[in-house]
Amino acid sequence: MLTASSITLQFASKPLFENVNVKFGDGNRYGLIGANGCGKSTFMKILAGELEPTAGNVSLDPGERMAWLRQDQFGYEDQRVLDVVLQGHAEMWRVMQEKDAIYMNPEASEEDYLHAAELEAKFGEMGGYDAEARAGQLLLGVGIPTEQHNGTMSQIAPGFKLRVLLTQALFSNPDILLLDEPT
Repeated sequence: MLTASSITLQFASKPLFENVNVKFGDGNRYGLIGANGCGKSTFMKILAGELEPTAGNVSLDPGERMAWLRQDQFGYEDQRVLDVVLQGHAEMWRVMQEKDAIYMNPEASEEDYLHAAELEAKFGEMGGYDAEARAGQLLLGVGIPTEQHNGTMSQIAPGFKLRVLLTQALFSNPDILLLDEPT
């Protein structure tokens, strides 16, 4: 369950919204509707943890995973398509980046390599060793052909970028999926 308690967001002296309380229950689908500029995407950013409210808090039940499909279709232009999807599992991506940085450091110490071994174990527990294959299957499922998986996002047609970002959101197998204008 995702809970927003007493959420207030204020810009200068004017509040965008005040004292918002809402619980999003398991197994349900919800929609935020309103005029352009009323704060729907801003509220989604608060729910996703991307923006701190002026007051209040957002909580997610322990052990639940949340993903967010953003409106930023062009924010990954220089990145490999598969890497964009892998970033959908933020903890696995962080572990992968950290262990790879150790291996690429020619001055890494024995202590660094021991830490890398711990990271390798954690990476394996998260399913990291078959992550690219799983990401590839998801990409195929949304219509992104295999030959585009190792290319950059800039090579993906604009209409298909959203499909890659949807795959990113689905990659971590979230319990809660936030979709910000997914058309």
